[in-house]
Amino acid sequence: MNSALLPPVTAEVVADAVENLSARLRKKLDAAIAGCPEGAGADGAVVFRFGEDAVVTLRPGPSGAVTEAGQAVCGCLLAPRCLHRAAVLGAAPLAEPEPLAGEGPGERDGAGPESGTRPEADAPTPATGPATAPGSAPDAAAPTAGTGGGGGTGAGARTGVGAGASDGSGIAAGAGANAGAGTSAGANAGAGHAGDAGRDAAAPPTPAQVRAGAALWAVSAEALAAGVVAGGAVVQAELLRAAHTARLAGLPRAEAAALRVVRGLRAARERRAGQRLADLAAAFSELLRTAALLASGTGGPGLTGGGRRAYEAGGGLRVHGLCREPVLTATGYGGVVTHLLGADGARYTLSDVRPGGLARARGAGAASVALGGAALDHAGLARGGLRITGATVSADGRLGAGRGVRAVPAPGAAWDEEPLAALFARPAAEAVRELLARDAEPGLLGCDVQVVGAAGEHLLVRELRADAPLLRLRPAHPHPELAHTANLRRLAGHPGLAVRVLGRPDPDRAATLSPLAVGSVPGAEYTLRLPPEWRDRADLGYDRLQGSHFPDGGSPSGLAADGRPVPDAVADSPLWRVRRLLETGVAGGRRAVAETGRGPEPLSAYGPLRRAGFAAAADLAGALVAEAGRRPRDAFGRLTEASSEGYAWAWLAASAHLEAAHRSLVAASWA
Repeated sequence: MNSALLPPVTAEVVADAVENLSARLRKKLDAAIAGCPEGAGADGAVVFRFGEDAVVTLRPGPSGAVTEAGQAVCGCLLAPRCLHRAAVLGAAPLAEPEPLAGEGPGERDGAGPESGTRPEADAPTPATGPATAPGSAPDAAAPTAGTGGGGGTGAGARTGVGAGASDGSGIAAGAGANAGAGTSAGANAGAGHAGDAGRDAAAPPTPAQVRAGAALWAVSAEALAAGVVAGGAVVQAELLRAAHTARLAGLPRAEAAALRVVRGLRAARERRAGQRLADLAAAFSELLRTAALLASGTGGPGLTGGGRRAYEAGGGLRVHGLCREPVLTATGYGGVVTHLLGADGARYTLSDVRPGGLARARGAGAASVALGGAALDHAGLARGGLRITGATVSADGRLGAGRGVRAVPAPGAAWDEEPLAALFARPAAEAVRELLARDAEPGLLGCDVQVVGAAGEHLLVRELRADAPLLRLRPAHPHPELAHTANLRRLAGHPGLAVRVLGRPDPDRAATLSPLAVGSVPGAEYTLRLPPEWRDRADLGYDRLQGSHFPDGGSPSGLAADGRPVPDAVADSPLWRVRRLLETGVAGGRRAVAETGRGPEPLSAYGPLRRAGFAAAADLAGALVAEAGRRPRDAFGRLTEASSEGYAWAWLAASAHLEAAHRSLVAASWA
């Protein structure tokens, strides 16, 4: 059955339906969901016929979702504790949680067309926020990854191998990481939001939130031990019940993490196109880390999250345009995000994203700015500025368009003028190290580079400083109807060209930058010749570079590709062995991980890790395999089932260390 034809159902309705089933019917639930008949519409309802006396009717509420148990009825004798009703509800997609009483207008954390998706999923997410956000505060001490490991994996850690990566919320999450190349970089393995930090710094979790976190930890550990193969409707219902409990306790971030895991389990079990096991592993890591911190009662700022995006008064602002970025999501949203910089260096964004897909993404770049009656479009704002009175600003730097907001156009600044010039003043390696130390999507980075040549769909460049490594410029969005890829190909045809680049560093790839805009380098002879009305910058998603924008004559002598493969410390490292082990656990559960240690030489698989200097990674992987295969005995010597919590701690320790080591390698690749 195509679940897309079903109305969405809230988590608590699904959880109640599964909990009401008897143990015998629960065993048949997964098969019943797979064999659920197609529904037919009738008078605003959707009807499913399992037989003459078993007809399930779903009547969505005004929101279009089934939010109450009474909106799903079955005509059989066992209703509402019947298998038919539970099967239909289990096959339906999950609805987005509705705002609780007291939540104001805005967007929920983790929801909306611009949140949480990466460009690989055809949904580029503008990483936005003030200069000190997102992530930990800039003066927060970032732990340094190093060789070795000791300690534990956080509150009540049960593994014997430690981890030195801080989770950013006041609790150690386990495992130091050796960069392998003699360079250590701070790596943050947590999941905090600086915007929430300011609000929640003095508000530790309440007793109800601690209990909700403990319940969520327990069911998350069970779901991880089961894996995709055994993570059926019953396991998912337990997660949904814990998610609803977290919601009632005021923990929207924990709720969103649990819902992501449930959606990932469903997609993996149904083998949907585009589903990646790595995404589900990342969702499990986030859920386990959040639940563990809540259960410990020692979690720090930003742990609870915000139910709705709150906009606070920002007073008067003077902002300068940086660039504009097209937004195109897999769910049919399209639009533009214009990046701005305040006079004090704080970063802001103004977005216009609505349903409409590619056509709207292309047209929104020249649409009028919907802010305080400003007579300006996004193209003009990206190269100009605004004076705003009565501004409203969210914690992540988004400008709101409230009734009291007034804005008038103001002269902009060139990239070589303050405050914009400060973005290009620091070496890229130093800026990337600071950006990656924050546990959030990296912000914008500026640097001056020289074109080397093309490498497939990427553009190889080298920063204009001594002993700089090769960098890869990767299209910010691969859609062929957007101008990113075509512009990079144009630049690749002019080796030696000096270019000023503004983009977002890729936290998953070595020395890779997704450029949003390019400009001419002040003082360079062989550089771009852009029209004066472009103010010496071109938005790569909208403006198309032409032959007249490039200098005449041949390429100057200097940097050039020598034909040798570009070294990639991330791809060449043996950390993929740990990643494969973690993903094996997500796919096959605890038993699959235990099987990896039953070969003739189980420990030899981690020899390459030790030889490359990743001794802590090898220890954590070995501890995970050992914990997965552990079978304790009771007082009479009989084998019993091991606790899933110890296995979850071991898996989380290895995951936290892998993330820290990976970020260390990425940061080192820029040096």
